[in-house]
Amino acid sequence: MFSLTRKPIAIVVALAAAISAVLYFVIGTQDAGAAQAKPQSTSDVAAVAAAAKKKVKLPPANAKFDYQLGGAYKPPAGVKVVTRDSTAKPAKGAYNICYVNAFQAQPGAESWWKKNHPELLLKNKSGKYVVDGDWDELILDISTAAKRKKLAGVVGKWFDGCAKKGYQAVEPDNLDSYTRSQKLLKKSDAVAFSKLIAARAHKAGLAIGQKNTMELGKQGKKAGFDFAVSEECGLYDECGDYTKVYGKNVIVIEYTKKAFTKTCKEYGSKLSVVRRDLDVTPKGSKGYVYQAC
Repeated sequence: MFSLTRKPIAIVVALAAAISAVLYFVIGTQDAGAAQAKPQSTSDVAAVAAAAKKKVKLPPANAKFDYQLGGAYKPPAGVKVVTRDSTAKPAKGAYNICYVNAFQAQPGAESWWKKNHPELLLKNKSGKYVVDGDWDELILDISTAAKRKKLAGVVGKWFDGCAKKGYQAVEPDNLDSYTRSQKLLKKSDAVAFSKLIAARAHKAGLAIGQKNTMELGKQGKKAGFDFAVSEECGLYDECGDYTKVYGKNVIVIEYTKKAFTKTCKEYGSKLSVVRRDLDVTPKGSKGYVYQAC
């Protein structure tokens, strides 16, 4: 997987779609043309999926947390949960969350996607690649079941890499890319893709966090997300929307002193809340900022 430093920022589906998602979980990611095992029954598949999720360990609630996307460093004293980029090694002695850009192409990876999977990059009616203007990243095409399955295969291998390194969970970013897709993608596409990658994460023994996108409501948890990672929910008065779905299993990152102070006062005794500099730079860097409730 290609990774660089980033700047942070349904209800019931048709039976056929549900069966398809579960089947993908069981057979895993395979190259095109490879033989695929077939489950004996839908109930057997569901049992296997439930057993896999039961083995997943969630981040400890209201634990001291550090968000190290801009570079790994020794966590501050008392930190029990750490998020790092998938290219980094997990922090020793902590619960580790692996950051993966699962819905967009990471900066620097454009040529890899265009060479290996051009059909999985979103294009407009003119045939031009759709770029997320906020982050200047190509958006992945999750508009059809076939494309979602192929993409889940790619992302699933990244998840496997996280598990192999020793991470306990994954944080797939840009779940809300459909809001920046020139209306070519829908929320239902994001939910459907989330079901596939959540099952894939659980298969690898990893918990999976919903990154932002409070608009999903309960659909995120139904899709398979185990906890939430929210940037600036305190600033926008959205933390309560996450706790209604995930209880205390919510991690909050604020980027201003005012919002951090406000969020600590309201949720510091219940949730993991930290303040980081916008570039999430490593300790020792000029702009480094870290505070925890």
